[in-house]
Amino acid sequence: MERTLTGTAASGPTGSPPPEAHGLLDGVPRQRGPAPDPGGPAAPEPHSPPRDRPRPRPWHLLPTPTGTPFTFFYAAVLAVTSYVTAHAGTAVVQLLHENSSTDVAHLLRAPVPVMAASALWVAGGITSPFVLGFLLVLTALERRVGGARTAGVFVLGHVLATLGTEVPVGLAVLVGHLPDSSLHRLDYGISFGVAASVGALAGLLTPWLRWPVLAVFGGMLLHDLLALTDPLSNWGHLMALAVGVATWPWVRRRGSVGVRERVPHPRERSGAVSASRLP
Repeated sequence: MERTLTGTAASGPTGSPPPEAHGLLDGVPRQRGPAPDPGGPAAPEPHSPPRDRPRPRPWHLLPTPTGTPFTFFYAAVLAVTSYVTAHAGTAVVQLLHENSSTDVAHLLRAPVPVMAASALWVAGGITSPFVLGFLLVLTALERRVGGARTAGVFVLGHVLATLGTEVPVGLAVLVGHLPDSSLHRLDYGISFGVAASVGALAGLLTPWLRWPVLAVFGGMLLHDLLALTDPLSNWGHLMALAVGVATWPWVRRRGSVGVRERVPHPRERSGAVSASRLP
């Protein structure tokens, strides 16, 4: 009677199983392949192409209508009002500035309209250093946190610093320490909003750059305050800078939002594990 040759046909000359058959079971399909020989050559690792380093883009320092719409269109409005200041008659410009002044008298009569109107002009004209600060600082801030939060920082600094300088004037007039003419002090411009934006942007920079920026800008504001050229406005600039620093938790939370990796649902994870265990 013939004997079945189970395992004999796959055996070597001496009847022993071939080397690659050790550890495998007869008749069981889809078994794992042979273990790699530790003494053999290692499999080549997949080579990933080198990543291109991001190239510097100088044009990102200036606002664009699509990348930084708030800064771009606000700068366009300031360009128009600065043109009016440079080319209109002296009496017309004086009247416009007086009606846009955030003095105590106007704040008591129409606080919201005068707050908005005062931020449409540049004190000192288009050659003011705050114009360059507006373009560079607000562009950098908006590219990091978006237009809505940039506008929020600017408006917050503009409003709080204005109130912080004008309310004491009104109280001083009320108690008789200042004359009534102080209620009509000429006060307008974007400098408070720019100072707050500098403070907010510093919170998004690396520490080795953040503290020098604050030290240099704060030192300039202190120098102007000690020079006593316009103490009330100089105090307002320092207040606005402090307001911008106070917004760090807010702007950092928005600035850290990036492309988040999608976390699979627990059922999806369990399904993926089960599928990977299928033969």
